[in-house]
Amino acid sequence: MHGFRRNAQGRACLGEAPLSELLSQSGLETPAYFYDLDAIAHEARALIAGYGNARHVIAYAVKANSAGSVVRTLAAEGTGADVVSAAELEVAVACGIPAEKIVMSGVAKKDSELDFAISSRLLAIQAESVEEVFRIAARARALGRQARVAFRLNPGVEIDSHAHISTGHDKAKFGIARADVGRAFEVVDAAGDALVAVGLSTHIGSMLGEVAPYLQSARHVCEVARARRTDHAGLEYVNFGGGFGIDYGTGQAAAPADFGRAAVELLKTEGLSDLMLVAEPGRSMVGSHGVLVARVVQSKVSAGHAWLMIDAGMNDLLRPALYGAKHRIEPLESEPTLPEWRVVGPVCESSDDFGAHPIGPEPPELVAIRDAGAYSFTMASEYNGRALAGEVFVKNGMILGTSPSPGAAAWIKRRLQA
Repeated sequence: MHGFRRNAQGRACLGEAPLSELLSQSGLETPAYFYDLDAIAHEARALIAGYGNARHVIAYAVKANSAGSVVRTLAAEGTGADVVSAAELEVAVACGIPAEKIVMSGVAKKDSELDFAISSRLLAIQAESVEEVFRIAARARALGRQARVAFRLNPGVEIDSHAHISTGHDKAKFGIARADVGRAFEVVDAAGDALVAVGLSTHIGSMLGEVAPYLQSARHVCEVARARRTDHAGLEYVNFGGGFGIDYGTGQAAAPADFGRAAVELLKTEGLSDLMLVAEPGRSMVGSHGVLVARVVQSKVSAGHAWLMIDAGMNDLLRPALYGAKHRIEPLESEPTLPEWRVVGPVCESSDDFGAHPIGPEPPELVAIRDAGAYSFTMASEYNGRALAGEVFVKNGMILGTSPSPGAAAWIKRRLQA
């Protein structure tokens, strides 16, 4: 068995291994992240199967979880990468992902990052504005190389998601508006050998639970692809994005593989089956398979309210404060039961609040914050002088490796030197 589960004694486990025992074996203090690498590999295989025999690249969104053990696990399953910085590109390449399976996204790539991407000969740099296409051409000429570019289209498609993770509407900073795509192609065509347009992409946001809006935006890409191919050769792929949701405890209508199967069928319908399909999943590959283990510092009962105060805060897991996201929080050594406690962290902010959760009549020693494998450690900070959490990587029920916390002393030293 893979992933988070409860054993016969009600203890929280990753696979067959109780988390409390893994914590003890790791030698790390709480809070600490634990990742099930077997479950992550299984997730990758399930998604890849959804694309069948169609040519495709699963470009894992490294921003979701950039830990080397995680990226190497996915690379071993044959995935590519979607990166949004030079640092993420370095991690992806160092973890064994071939450059020809990497796309670089992002709205404000620095010249140095463009230079690195061009020199690395990626599958494509995904341009998000006409102005950026001009910049890529200039950097390619300066390097004396050809840049492979793709255009990220903004299809003007709204999704039912939090405003902070909705990216396909017409007021978003992301992507090239449909009306501006012609100008972007004109820049490529005028650039001579400096640029070649190899792809078209889109991404409408995260936590997609249904295939319909995904296909709605994908059809915009297909229409532009067909129009471009009428007069020009060179397109190699279409990329319908990622954003596949996971179940945070309230259900998830569509599995990630459902999006893959729908994309393959759409290309057949649109007469574009000769193009390669690229997808950019992040959360769906890793989100369900990470757990943040925290220690209960104390409880507080006052005026009819009950708080459980833990040593993990919004500096460790920002999503609840940033998005209003709710992660299931459960006792480590027993099944969650009523009554509920309001779980809060140590950070001096009112938003350092993880919401109400069924914990049981007595405060436990340790709790598990579930579904913390994506956009959790990667968004962490050292706010309030709190050190980054350690990380533990589990394979075959055993600890493959750890990334210890740098500790508060490192923060103190840096601040005193500032």
